[in-house]
Amino acid sequence: MNTESTQAASVQAESAPSAELSADARALFSTMSTMRAMRRLRPEPVPDETLEQLIQAAVWGPSGGNMQCYEYVVVTDREVMARLAPLWKRCVDAYLATTGKYAPKGMDDAAYGRMVAAIEYQRDHFADTPALVVPCYQFPEPRIEEEGLVAYAQALGPAGVEHMTGTQTRFQALAEGSCVYPGVQNLLLAARALGLAANVTIWHLMLEQEWKEALGIPEDMQTFAAVPVGWPQGNFGPVRRRPVADVIHRDRW
Repeated sequence: MNTESTQAASVQAESAPSAELSADARALFSTMSTMRAMRRLRPEPVPDETLEQLIQAAVWGPSGGNMQCYEYVVVTDREVMARLAPLWKRCVDAYLATTGKYAPKGMDDAAYGRMVAAIEYQRDHFADTPALVVPCYQFPEPRIEEEGLVAYAQALGPAGVEHMTGTQTRFQALAEGSCVYPGVQNLLLAARALGLAANVTIWHLMLEQEWKEALGIPEDMQTFAAVPVGWPQGNFGPVRRRPVADVIHRDRW
């Protein structure tokens, strides 16, 4: 077994339930524990049927209220990708000049420098990206009657109603996101299982209107991510995350 496989197995052993795992469970934990954000892509195209497998995995994800109001824009045309490349560059440059300027807590400067180098490589070679997936969602108008509003107020109480009134925008955004991002995670897992590199970004939201215009996305449709997909230049390896013991709170904070 090579070093990367040994490390991946160690990560899996630390993360997996203590009971003996089935072959399917071992494969799933191995996929999750080696699903790095791979940004250096080879330019060879990804077959349409493979991209459709990724979208199939995405739509298998949970859907709030089973509404399934998601849509996926899949870009493979070279001319379209070339038009998107300047938008991508502007968004990445804005990110690296602000939020992405410094390494996050717990990550050393050398490791962060390697990550930034990969981000810059993807920025500079974006026109060669084999495929880009843009998940979209349009939350339907709620159907609420007066009787329902009365029951809603009674259930929450005055303080609860006041809180919801003040956080309705956030609640709406999280409701939409909760209908989209589980599918995006399924897409990333499927990509890893098929040997494809992928990473989820939301940088495009800085210029969302221009992205929507470039892709013909309707004005009332919300976009939630831009996911570059392709065959990786490098190798998959174990992810590095905080230990479970450091993040778990049992029964209360």
